[in-house]
Formats: sequence, C-alpha cells, structure tokens
Amino acid sequence: MNATNMETALREELEAALGYRFEVPEHLTHALCHSSYVNEQPQADMQSNERLEFLGDAVLNLVISHLLMARYSEMTEGELSRNRALLVNETRLAAIAREIGIGPHLLLGKGEALTEGREKNSILADAMEALIAAIYLDGGFDAAFDFVEKRFRERLRSTNRSRYATDYKSRLQERVQSIYRQIPRYQVVGSSGPDHDKTFRVRMTVAGISAEGDGKSKKMAEQEAARSGLEQLDRPSANQA
Repeated sequence: MNATNMETALREELEAALGYRFEVPEHLTHALCHSSYVNEQPQADMQSNERLEFLGDAVLNLVISHLLMARYSEMTEGELSRNRALLVNETRLAAIAREIGIGPHLLLGKGEALTEGREKNSILADAMEALIAAIYLDGGFDAAFDFVEKRFRERLRSTNRSRYATDYKSRLQERVQSIYRQIPRYQVVGSSGPDHDKTFRVRMTVAGISAEGDGKSKKMAEQEAARSGLEQLDRPSANQA
C-alpha cells in the first residue's frame, strides 16, 4: 500500500469512528494538526487546529445548552450553566476523544509525540473541539449537532440534579476552571476530638481565594471548604477581581 492509499485508509477509519464522512478531507486533517507539528514543517501556509478549537468550543456550548434546556425544563439558568460546564470540561472531552480513538491520528511534533502527547487530556480535548468545528464547517450546523448529541446522549441522561446540587467540590472546580483555568487544592490543617469521633479542618485554596471547612471526615470537610469558596466567588468583589 502506497503512502496515499495508507493516508486514505487511516482517514476512512477515523471517519467510521466519528460516524461522519467529510466532503472536504482537508477539514479533518486541519482538526488533527497540533501546533507542535506545524512548527516543524517547512510549509508556511500550514495552520494548527487552534482556530478550529475556538470555533468548536462555541458550537459545542451552543449544542449542549440546547440539549440541556430541552431535557431539563425545570433547571434554572445557574443550574444549566453548571451542568454544561460539567459536561464539556477537559476531562470529559478527552474521554470522548479516547472512545473514538483520536489519539493515534493526531499530527504531533516529535517532542510532543515522545512525551506521550497522544494521551494528554489537554491535547485530546482541544482536538475534540477542533473536530466539532471541522464537522460544522464541512456539513453545517445540523451535522455538528447530530455528532455532539450522539456523543453526549448517555452523559446527558446521567445528569443528576440532586447529587450535583450538594457536590460543592465539583461545582467549585468547574467555576474556577472556566474563569481562572486553575484547580482547587485541599489540605488538612487540623483535627480535634478523640480518635473515634474526630473532626477535621480542611483549607481550600485557588486563584487567591482561601476557605476552610470542618467535617467528621476529610471528604465532608473538603465539601464544606468548597461550599465556603463558592460563597466567596458569588460575592460581587470576587466576581470583579
């Protein structure tokens, strides 16, 4: 098999996994092209998938917003926003990329490939957004909508409003990731009481915010610290920072 036939076979393999056949194959190639690969190529007109990633993020958020509103008519605007953030975060997008098998098809620079770039959540998530944009450009909004709906169908069904309402750690992480691109850190800073009835104190820090919480277990104390952190984020002064 010559190089051209091999490239065609690989593209068709990925298209089968995506469930979409590209009218313009270059759209698919562009979506898989990481900046590290572009930097090593002599062609001046080659572009990475970063611009597609920008567009794909917008398309994905629009589709997920529509699907959440259609499925959960009782959710408030805040709940819709939080659940959308939960569904489209880096970890979820990378998981979908792995399900499809995008990693082996990525065009990476030598250094990135050697450091297991095909398994990095950030690269896989960015490629997923770029692929959504590529489908949108190739087949229009309906094609992109169908692709996203299919890939997120089960995840939308598993959305649990009551659990999420009290999972302050998840809510806090989604908020600060979307605003500050940081992850909260939790540290046990003290405990009191006898061994059979201890109370733990945990401190949460992220983006200049510090909050503490107490609980009969470390996990409960972390949730309390996260709840306090969310309250700080909701204050006008924190939102303006």
